[in-house]
This record gives sequence, C-alpha cells and structure tokens, in this order.
Amino acid sequence: MKCTNKALCITIAFLLTSVLTGCVGTGYQMPFDYKTKLSAFNFSSVNFEDTAKPFAYDLCIAPDENTTGGPELSSTAAAGLFDLNSRGTIYAKNVHKQMYPASLTKTMTALLALKYGHLEDTITASSGVLISEQGAQLVGLKEGDRLTLDQALHALLMYSGNDASVAIAEYISGSVDEFCDLMNKEARSIGATNTHFVNPHGLSDESHYTTAYDLYLIFNEAMKYDKFKEIIGTTEYSTTYSDRDGNPKEMNLKNSNLYLTGEKSYPDGVNIIGGKTGTTNMAGSCLILLLNDQKGNPYISVILKSDDRDRLYSDMNTLLEQVP
Repeated sequence: MKCTNKALCITIAFLLTSVLTGCVGTGYQMPFDYKTKLSAFNFSSVNFEDTAKPFAYDLCIAPDENTTGGPELSSTAAAGLFDLNSRGTIYAKNVHKQMYPASLTKTMTALLALKYGHLEDTITASSGVLISEQGAQLVGLKEGDRLTLDQALHALLMYSGNDASVAIAEYISGSVDEFCDLMNKEARSIGATNTHFVNPHGLSDESHYTTAYDLYLIFNEAMKYDKFKEIIGTTEYSTTYSDRDGNPKEMNLKNSNLYLTGEKSYPDGVNIIGGKTGTTNMAGSCLILLLNDQKGNPYISVILKSDDRDRLYSDMNTLLEQVP
C-alpha cells in the first residue's frame, strides 16, 4: 500500500470506515501509531513516499504444524526448519507450544550482552556465580574473578556456563531480576510473545518457557551480531582471566555442539555454521543451529525436548535432510 500524502491516506481510511460501518459522526481512534517500531502497520518513509511495512515482513511465518510429506520425528516434542532467504517455514512441529528451553535461553542472554554491553569491558563476578544446583554446567567462576565480556560470552555460548550467564546478567542490568525483565521486554519487542524468562541460563522453572518459533526469532535477532556467529562456530577456545587477587586463571573451552567437534556427522549438502545446545531433565535434549545449503543460503533449525542426546542428533539429521 502506497500513499504520497500521509494525512490524505489517513483521512481516506477514516471516510471509508465511516461509510462501510455507518458510523458517520462517530469518533474514530486510529488503533496504530504510524511512527511505531512494533506495529504490523507502521509507516516508513522511502523516497518521500509513505509505505506501510508489516512487522514481520522479513521473518518466517509458521503454522503450529507443517509436517505434510516430512518426517514424524517421534522422539522430539517440537521442531522447526526455517529458510531465511525465502522467509519460508519448511518444517514445523508444535512450534508454538510453550516448552522448557534449557540452555537455549543463553541465546537471549548473549543477544542482550551484545546489544547493551562492550566486549572489552571487565566483569567482576559476584557470589551469584556460585550456583549449587545439581547438574548445573559451570566454568568455575568464583566471587571476585575478573574477566572481559568477550571471555564471558565464549564461556556462555561454547561451554554453556551458567555461572557466566549470571555474571553477564549482573554486568548488564545490576541484578538477575532486572536482567530477566529486560529479557522479557526484548522478547516482546521482536515478537516472541509466547516466551517468559525468569533466569539467564535456562535451569528449569515452571515460569520459564518459550517455543521453538520464539527461539527462531531470538536466534535470528542474535545473528545480526558478527561476534555471536563467530563464537557459536568456534570449536575450541583458551584464555586467561584473573582471580580477586590478580592471579591468572586459565580457561580452556570445547564447544558443546557435537557437530562442530566432529563427534556427530551431518547430512551431505548442508554446512553447520554453529548453534547452541541445551539439556535438563525437564527440557530434555535441545539444539538450535545456523546452517547453509550448498549454495550458501542460510537456515535455522531447532529441536526441543528430544528423548536423549543421540536421538537429538539423529532427529536433527532427519530434519536437515529436508533442506532443498
């Protein structure tokens, strides 16, 4: 829809509404602010013309189910495969079902760190990094440890360190609670409206949930940052940070993505760029990936709540075979 005069366009819309509804003389309030950044009917100025641009004009739109002719993936609760160039959904299984995301949560943590932080800034770990929950993945941060945001992001995305996620949250917002408020605000702003976060790492909580489709939206947003794509594709990383007394501490990380380490193979015709893994008892085994086809076209694939790690990679391979 194009209109060379914004005021005229709005006036015509008003008159048409009045005629069609018989509401001449009745007050009419525009439901959308033409300057808004979020509305599906926001206006943008292009070559001095006013053009209505839908909110999701550059996003994949997905039904909850789009499995016709595709695999069943019986070991997986939810899955999606999204073609970023054509903005098409190739495969969808329960993609709008609210589920536990495990450490795929850290994609949002990384997004906010890159959006509001500075890679060279020094983070000082508080006592909040001393997470005692059984099974929590930790890089071994102690109170008073000092490391850069860049180092913390490697620990977050490659090794899935829950202690690193707390350190990042407190650096960005001052507290975990404030950071979670920011996570939820950001989720809403990019359309991830079936999501609610209560922590920055993904340890299970009944109030902490998202969907396969919302994770696609969050991951897609994070991909706007080159550092994010760089880290999720890094296989090994070694660095030195300091303890509270200034003594050096070594950090040697290996990516938890078994495709990158070569422990799992993927189908011919695709190339895995990187991704994020996640596992808890309640969430099962989860994985989100950025990949290219043979021509270099990008895709995002996601699986939530696979029965175990072996079935996760087996089902992901089956999903990746759907890439044209």
